[in-house]
Amino acid sequence: MPNGHPHAALVVIIEDELQIRRFVRAALEMEGYVVVESETGKLGLMEVGTRRPDLIVVDLGLPDMDGIDMILDIRSWSNVPILILSARSHETDKVSALDLGADDYLTKPFGVPELMARVRALLRRSIRSCAEDTPIIRFGDVEVDLIQRTVTKNGVVVHLTSIEYRLLMQLVSNAGRVLTHRALLNDVWGPNQTSNIHYLRVYMSSLRHKLEYDPNRPKHILTESGVGYRLVIT
Repeated sequence: MPNGHPHAALVVIIEDELQIRRFVRAALEMEGYVVVESETGKLGLMEVGTRRPDLIVVDLGLPDMDGIDMILDIRSWSNVPILILSARSHETDKVSALDLGADDYLTKPFGVPELMARVRALLRRSIRSCAEDTPIIRFGDVEVDLIQRTVTKNGVVVHLTSIEYRLLMQLVSNAGRVLTHRALLNDVWGPNQTSNIHYLRVYMSSLRHKLEYDPNRPKHILTESGVGYRLVIT
């Protein structure tokens, strides 16, 4: 049984490469997840629609449809977490998939530990979104009180600017998910500032200095190189 999951989570794998499917399935089943496989996009959509899984693992390069089209289809009726697996390593591919609704992206080849860490993070996020909203979010030594709108580290109040707080709220509400530069800039600064990545880097650096134990080796506010940022709650 997966850690932190009261029932075995159901994962649908949509991948045309048999070896990759078997590799991912074996890794998931070793952790106690229930796995359903599909080798085409159309069959995968049928499985997702009928089984209502807890997580979808999908390859972008399917034989009958592009994974991007699949993301758009699923996002039109479901918020189920989507983890992309792909040999496409260009940052533009990652950004496009994430901006269109994918939650995370793994580039082939990848190892079991990284795969399972991503899976656990997305399922934790899914569980939190389905449960009653908690007013307190904790990661490391940091505690965020969503009702009082306060942030403390080791019990000491951390003073954040309004922009730093809005950035933190975006990360907290999407914990475990990769947020692209464009998405963060749009949500915090507005649609006219989506190209000003320098702003984002400056404020993320400031957040790390205020919240991380070692801002030069962050454990929670992580950079996805060329793509965006992710908050890891452990």
